Amino acid sequence: MRLSEPVVAPWRAQLDLGFELRNGKTILADKRSAGPLVVQKPLYPEGDAACHAIVVHPPGGIAGGDELHVNAKVLPGSHALLTTPGAGKWYRSAGPRARQSLSFEVEGAMEWLPRETIVFNGARAALDCHVRLGSGGCYLGWELVCLGRTGSGESFTKGDIRLQTKVMRAGRPLLLERGRIDAGGRLMHSPAGLGGHAVFGTLLAASAALDKNLLNLCRKAAPECVALTLLPGLLVARYLGDSSEVAMNEFIRLWKLLRPALTGRPAVEPRIWST
Repeated sequence: MRLSEPVVAPWRAQLDLGFELRNGKTILADKRSAGPLVVQKPLYPEGDAACHAIVVHPPGGIAGGDELHVNAKVLPGSHALLTTPGAGKWYRSAGPRARQSLSFEVEGAMEWLPRETIVFNGARAALDCHVRLGSGGCYLGWELVCLGRTGSGESFTKGDIRLQTKVMRAGRPLLLERGRIDAGGRLMHSPAGLGGHAVFGTLLAASAALDKNLLNLCRKAAPECVALTLLPGLLVARYLGDSSEVAMNEFIRLWKLLRPALTGRPAVEPRIWST
């Protein structure tokens, strides 16, 4: 009997992080991991107030049946920035769905700024993100998705991706969003969907400091491929196009405007972005 792909046991990995402020310094007070999901040592490229951490998935890709769970808790007064060293890769699957679950409890300030997610043709992926904000919590985060390896001429014609995002403030919803994209389906080609584009992304900023002046400032800086909306307590930016590099650069441009306004700190890029 010949198999279309190797049969291997799926990975299940979990990473639990806790950040708190001690003597004016944000520290990684709690770090627990199981399976192939780790965080490198805390970094302080902008001083003690903000802690940068790099989330690493050593296998480098997510196959069918794999599950990744990242949980982070940011206590009052602390500031955590999490990123990844490279693009996330979701491989094709013979059937089982791969999952990534993000759960963030934010009383202080938190930034989730990963590199792009590349969904290979034939992949079956589910990405969930749940952000629970305290009364004074501030959150800045994004997700960028590339359907198919467009740089290699690969289209997304088999498989599907499911997306779910929840942002809550003191138990009340700011955003509840759920979607499914079937490879080669109508949503990929419809003008009301992706309109034939392969790359899409969402940037979220949640803070009590948001206002129309900041929205107008971001709109002036954003190109036509990025649309912005201000909801009560939440700013939403959407990218739709064909380049993950352009999407990343545009989200970084917005981040550099939003971060100082919402956290009072200048935008200092993670050093891993320059390597």
